[in-house]
Amino acid sequence: MSINKVNPSALYDGSPFGLSQAAVDTESGLVFVSGQVDWDADYELKNDTIEAQTANALENLSIVLKEAGSSVDNLLQVRIYVRGELADHMAKVAPVLANYLGTVRPALTGVGVASLASPGTLVEIEAVAKVRRQG
Repeated sequence: MSINKVNPSALYDGSPFGLSQAAVDTESGLVFVSGQVDWDADYELKNDTIEAQTANALENLSIVLKEAGSSVDNLLQVRIYVRGELADHMAKVAPVLANYLGTVRPALTGVGVASLASPGTLVEIEAVAKVRRQG
């Protein structure tokens, strides 16, 4: 098995935390994307609302997928972690997700959690996708 690590230069460096933004299993073509948050290259939040953080985490997800040779269209599973009770945030998060995912409709799991990557982080999104077919 060969694994390629993906670390787009446009995103924060995960190496101090012992992670890559994604790992691609070249045999299966599966792309495993680490949880994406609303951080800039200096590990600082860009936004303070859950809608804006969700949109930016999804943009970061797109950057990682592209670098890994995949795209939103190749998503198989998405997991979204929300600080607090998930039901309290679905009315704000669901439209952002629906707009991003369009007709792709991957398997989706939402989980309410007590804490995330930093005190102000309200949402984190991880995913599994397939590499785009060549040819």
